[in-house]
Amino acid sequence: MMLVALSAPVSADSSEHQSTLADQRSVSVTIYNSDLALVRDDRRVVLPRGRSRLALRDVSAQIQPETALLRSLAAHNTIDVLEQNFDYDLLSPAKLLEKYVGRTVSVVHTNVQSGERTRESARILADTSGIVLQYGDRIETTVDGTIAFPTIPGELRDRPTLTIDLDNSDPRPQSLELTYLTSGLSWRADYVGQLSADAKHLDLDASITLQNASGTTYQNAALALVAGDVNVATSGQYQPSQTADTYSVSAAAPRPVVSTLSEYHLYNVPRPTTIADRQTKQVALLSAHAVPVAKSLELSGASFYYGRSFADLGTRLAVGSYLTFKNEQGELGIPLPGGIVRIYQQDASGHSQFIGSDGIGHIPKRENVRLYLGTSFDVTARKKQTDYSIVSDTPRVSQSSYQIVISNAKETAETVLVTEPIPGDWSITAESAPHQKTSSGTASWTVTVPPNGSTTLSYTARVRF
Repeated sequence: MMLVALSAPVSADSSEHQSTLADQRSVSVTIYNSDLALVRDDRRVVLPRGRSRLALRDVSAQIQPETALLRSLAAHNTIDVLEQNFDYDLLSPAKLLEKYVGRTVSVVHTNVQSGERTRESARILADTSGIVLQYGDRIETTVDGTIAFPTIPGELRDRPTLTIDLDNSDPRPQSLELTYLTSGLSWRADYVGQLSADAKHLDLDASITLQNASGTTYQNAALALVAGDVNVATSGQYQPSQTADTYSVSAAAPRPVVSTLSEYHLYNVPRPTTIADRQTKQVALLSAHAVPVAKSLELSGASFYYGRSFADLGTRLAVGSYLTFKNEQGELGIPLPGGIVRIYQQDASGHSQFIGSDGIGHIPKRENVRLYLGTSFDVTARKKQTDYSIVSDTPRVSQSSYQIVISNAKETAETVLVTEPIPGDWSITAESAPHQKTSSGTASWTVTVPPNGSTTLSYTARVRF
């Protein structure tokens, strides 16, 4: 087994001044929906007058270097950035071997019986499929001992580092702010709803789920989240500016405060939080109680069977179960970021059971939230075309009749909304129940089905294509 060691500590370049997280005074992170974040890193440093190199360690490993901006917070025009480099070639045994190909190292051999350690110089000839070492009198393809490297090559770093060549006119301690965009940080909203037994009210809790895969940790960060689809060009830097119009999320606990940001919404977390590297964490967003909801059963048709003759259109058609509520009043009434809504309901023994989930997009204030929970077990339908004829060829006009039988195996009556998308210029010429023209291409019927019974809906549609 090959072991790697450094025979001497790393000697930093005398012209390079390193800044670590110990210099960090504050950090703020704004995370967008599209695997993008804006980081503002404030550090207290001391730089000599004139030209020098500043190595900012522990920046994001996925930083977009072209977006980096360094400025002095205490005084303007004290530093001029001449050149910057992002060093992401991180230290590892494989990288050390790669950088030392063609160079001389020490191989430390250990006598198994005596434990005596001896050193022997060798030149690394290759490190591709395996290592090749050239000693003074032989060439070997394995390592019998430990390879000791004299130093770490300057191009290798143990942490992601942004190095900046600059010209400084103020030798006193000063605060520098590094601003940059990075990927590797993302967030989403997760909602959990508890539906009342009568399915008329909903207790809704929402949290923000953060994921950090950027390669560094943000200690006690001021955190903000942007909901909305921000366009990211192939070059350039997005510079957000906040406007007024602020909404308080909840007075019961320190929840994020929502404000407008251009065409988006900004969620400011009220207390600092540490976002550790390779961590998923959740922050409470809102808690709304007794939200009025409406549960509905819906049967949706299709437009394709109005154009020609068909046989049976289905014997056990799925009747969808939907839950709808309005984002207004009470503890709601704030912009809701897109995410997954999971709904639970208590069973007869009082235990909460999962009854369905659905994804939602960003929901503005006073807009409806509509959730598809699944299909009904006890309410089903069968549909058939009972007649079809061509009324006219030029223009083409057809007339077709349909019969929909909705069955209900429950002990209570159920109401089903039947929605039929009809193409072309259409009209209903006959029907067993009145319809509503809910859109230019949709006819809808509200059908009540008795307990342990069925209801038949019949109608005839004339369509001009």
